[in-house]
Amino acid sequence: MSASDRIVRLKTVLARTGLSRSTIYRKIAEGTFPSQIRISVNGAGWHESDLNRWIANPVAWRPRSEFDFDD
Repeated sequence: MSASDRIVRLKTVLARTGLSRSTIYRKIAEGTFPSQIRISVNGAGWHESDLNRWIANPVAWRPRSEFDFDD
């Protein structure tokens, strides 16, 4: 993750992926979509870099911690 990585909210994730809200949360539970990060008591979002990696290759996407140790 870069220092300039933005946090995007659900509305943006829905628009960029074309997935439904329920599909996104199902994929998070399955481990095949980036997890949300808590940004406030009632708010959550995604790192834009994680979303971009998923969009680039959704089939091969895995959480960064499984293969990238240079964060």
